[in-house]
Amino acid sequence: MPRGSDDVVELTGAEALFNAHHAPVGAFASVTLGASGAAGGLGIGLEGPAGADVFVGVESADGRCFELLPFFDPEVDDRARYDAQLVGAGGDGPPLHPVAAEAMTREFGLSRDTWAHGDLRFSLYSPVGVVPDPDTHTTREVADAILPSVLAELTLDNSAGARPRRVFLGYTGADLDAAMWRVDGWGDLAGVAQGRTTALVSDCADVRSGVGFSVGGILADAEGGAGLGRVGLLWAVVPAGAVRTLRFAFCFHRSGLVTTGIEASYAYTRHYPTLRDVATRALGGFDAHRGRWAAEAAALTAPGLPAQRRFQLAHAVRSYVGCTQLLDDGAPRWVVNEGEYRMINTLDLTVDQVFFELRHSPWLVRNVLDAFADRYRYDDDIHAPDGRLAPGGVAFTHDMGVGNAFAPPGRSAYERPGLRGCFSHMAHEELLNWSLCAALYVARTGDHAWRDRHAGLLGAVVESLARRDDPDPRSRTGVMGWDSARTGDGWEITTYDSLDPSLGRARGSVYLAVKSWAAYVCLAPILAAAGDDARAALAAAQARRCARTLLAAVGPDGALPAVLDDPAVHGRVVPAVEGLVYPWFAGIHDALDPAGEYGELIVALRRHLDAVLVAGVCLFDDGGWRLSSSSGNSWLSKIYLAQFVAERILGRDPGEAGRVADEAHARWLRDPRNARWAWSDQMQDGLAVGSRYYPRGVTAVLWLEPPG
Repeated sequence: MPRGSDDVVELTGAEALFNAHHAPVGAFASVTLGASGAAGGLGIGLEGPAGADVFVGVESADGRCFELLPFFDPEVDDRARYDAQLVGAGGDGPPLHPVAAEAMTREFGLSRDTWAHGDLRFSLYSPVGVVPDPDTHTTREVADAILPSVLAELTLDNSAGARPRRVFLGYTGADLDAAMWRVDGWGDLAGVAQGRTTALVSDCADVRSGVGFSVGGILADAEGGAGLGRVGLLWAVVPAGAVRTLRFAFCFHRSGLVTTGIEASYAYTRHYPTLRDVATRALGGFDAHRGRWAAEAAALTAPGLPAQRRFQLAHAVRSYVGCTQLLDDGAPRWVVNEGEYRMINTLDLTVDQVFFELRHSPWLVRNVLDAFADRYRYDDDIHAPDGRLAPGGVAFTHDMGVGNAFAPPGRSAYERPGLRGCFSHMAHEELLNWSLCAALYVARTGDHAWRDRHAGLLGAVVESLARRDDPDPRSRTGVMGWDSARTGDGWEITTYDSLDPSLGRARGSVYLAVKSWAAYVCLAPILAAAGDDARAALAAAQARRCARTLLAAVGPDGALPAVLDDPAVHGRVVPAVEGLVYPWFAGIHDALDPAGEYGELIVALRRHLDAVLVAGVCLFDDGGWRLSSSSGNSWLSKIYLAQFVAERILGRDPGEAGRVADEAHARWLRDPRNARWAWSDQMQDGLAVGSRYYPRGVTAVLWLEPPG
């Protein structure tokens, strides 16, 4: 079972063998490491781990072998690509022995990840995701924050040794378009690199570098390898009786235009024109960078947070950072890529990541909101279930494109017509998501100038939401009743696209109904403050209608149906309570008061949660949370959010059941079947089946919110 201090979790044995991101901010790059075998490595813009070796090792005390942390494939010999007779012949020099999991410990935290075996200790240091606003911070502050590098330390305690021993760090290049090469002419730096995109460098005295087919071959070659081969290695000798710590930097760089549709380059290239510039700054400011990242991590800790939650928070933050991209198309453009799918700024992830971004980099939220408002909004018609058509109003796309290819204005990479499941349109959901992000941004920052600049759009959003309830005000219930005409003969879906109709269908969804109530509650005071009294009144009226509709739907068991207008859908869903987080985060706590205007709704939602969070309904056999009683596909990001609502807003004591649930959720992530994917969201009975290598889990940051 994990243990540790407030900033790290200690793991041992097999539970320590899972991949995690170690990533710079805004570089969409990662040193993914921790799972057994050639399961991690260095990559830029990938949909998953590079699947390459990372070599962290030391010469054994007797000199007969090299002992390595188990992040490589001992069966692969790169020479076999050139000479088939070498297959199975074994490598050069002493054999490589992977350390057994039982002989290794791991200290896992937000900015530091450390492995130890015997007298060897290896640490990776990485940032937590703070991005200073370029309009209010110095160029140096911004440049340091987006430095595309991850730092490392390798320590060998040879104080009890009777002979000098070699210690080394290296990696196998995963990009077949570029050769590995020994760094030359970079001042006092020793290093290896692949092409012009990745490098491993050190400024420590006596560190040597080599490129070759294998670790043993490089170390056995007095010249450090001739250059043929994919393995790059740095090493040094630690004398008998000495303790030595070597410092390294993993560096990333991609120059020039990297996107289409909107042509942009990485913002870091303004400050670091070459890979050498990255390396020089990374090592030259090693202590300052590491200290800043540790301070960022300290700001994301909370005394008493259970170890299983500390683990999940650190894991999720790392995956979020690994998916981030700060681009430059003449102005900063923030992107969070959707994990293995690589969709650009998926809006139904943005609304979940907003809690993390508003905590320390609120300008990122503003940047994405403006990008959607400028390029990815559209106007559509809507249709009733009986086929009647009417004007809809403003809407927003699901995403901005995919894989560095920005979509045309008003279009997404994802949405298609004529569907009733995955890849259909999400007009209502994305309207809610944009408006909720806007409301939280204004509430948390007090940026009234931005509010006033977008007051017309915010009012248009309320009108569009009301029309999608019903174009006829006399028929409105506060709940979505009409689909976007872009769906053709299909229907709209929600962010829960891969689930059954209990959560996947938008029209009549109890999940979207409570979320709609929250949007109306949050938008009404903003519109009133902006002087738009008419649409503020419309929002308030819609909130009241929605509350009445929900209360009328409560069943005899105290639970709400998953779909309000379709009794054939028998599921019960936890996300019915999800929407309550938005008024809370916006500081509109009176809307959540059981004795207030919406008190009956709040009490009903508490009873709903009590009715569904029981074995056989919305709990798995292992105690983990099941989002829908009719689906085994449960999403950790949404579980974290619902846990916050249950405990902090609805006053539900997690107790022993909460501890069991946390252990189950953490166990899903460390399951050997899932371990290579770093943090994953969609878990089908505990198996990661989608949304892997994913950023959305930063909803866990809600666990750190102070009382209020």
